[in-house]
Amino acid sequence: MGIYLGVDAGGSKTHAVITDHNGQVLGKGHAGNGNHQVNRQVAESNIRQACEGALQEAGVTHEQVNYAYFGLAGADREVDYEILRPMIAGLGFPRHHITCDTMIGMRAGTNQAHGAVIICGTGFNSAARNRAGDELQYGGFGYKYGDGYGAGSSLAMLAFRSVMRAWDGRGPKTALTDMVLRHMNMSSAEQLFNEVLDGKRSIPLDLAKTLFEAAQVGDQIAIDILTTEGEELGNAVVALIRRLNMSEDKFDIVYIGSVLNKGSGAFLTDAIERVVAEHAPNASCVRLTADPVAGAVMSAMECDGLTLSEELETRMKSLTFELIS
Repeated sequence: MGIYLGVDAGGSKTHAVITDHNGQVLGKGHAGNGNHQVNRQVAESNIRQACEGALQEAGVTHEQVNYAYFGLAGADREVDYEILRPMIAGLGFPRHHITCDTMIGMRAGTNQAHGAVIICGTGFNSAARNRAGDELQYGGFGYKYGDGYGAGSSLAMLAFRSVMRAWDGRGPKTALTDMVLRHMNMSSAEQLFNEVLDGKRSIPLDLAKTLFEAAQVGDQIAIDILTTEGEELGNAVVALIRRLNMSEDKFDIVYIGSVLNKGSGAFLTDAIERVVAEHAPNASCVRLTADPVAGAVMSAMECDGLTLSEELETRMKSLTFELIS
């Protein structure tokens, strides 16, 4: 019987799941931050804790795990892997693989081992893997390094900026003004300006939702912002697709994160899909509905040579999501 471990380690939580080759969950473990960029020692301890918890519940040893697959936040560049390789090797799993957590999210959202992913929540990232297994990642480093805005934190800033420009006359009037003032419990744009400038208030991350609200009532400023940012997100994933020679392939682009998956985000996703259709006409954009750790376990199975049936994929995604959510 094959035994497989999947790990999803992020900045706030680490999930580990052990299943058999039929997708039956044998054990699970969880802990806090697993991103070494946040705190290396804490991340190592938490990843170990989650894995040990899953092993203990499953009643198996490290050596009995056929393959372990780790999706790790912060696995971005070679300097990260120089830290992560010995860290993960030290856990004692004879056969294992490390990749960025974006890739296990992608695998959890599609029925293929290859494809692409756009993550857009508080932050932004994009990644892709072709049929040959080559992977590339783009973004997450900020505007200075070529990223667009796109992420929820940046959309919040753009909403605030639009209100400031409307107030001082540099920009047109916008429905965002009333929505932002109400959201931040301010009586006027001038009060908002002074409170933020004086450091008494910060721009809340969830201010991004005012863009979607304003766009829904036809505000052109909000629509233009979401369209421009959607085009940039589409450009990000298309750049990876082009570099990996996937432009003519059939695959899924998985949306991950609240900004992309909320029901009111049509202007953003419509813009992404227009760009994708032009450059990768056979690709389909889909929303993630399973827990990303399911992608880690399925990737472990595939690394061990298993071909996953449709029935097994469905079982893995539903069972893992219910048990870990």
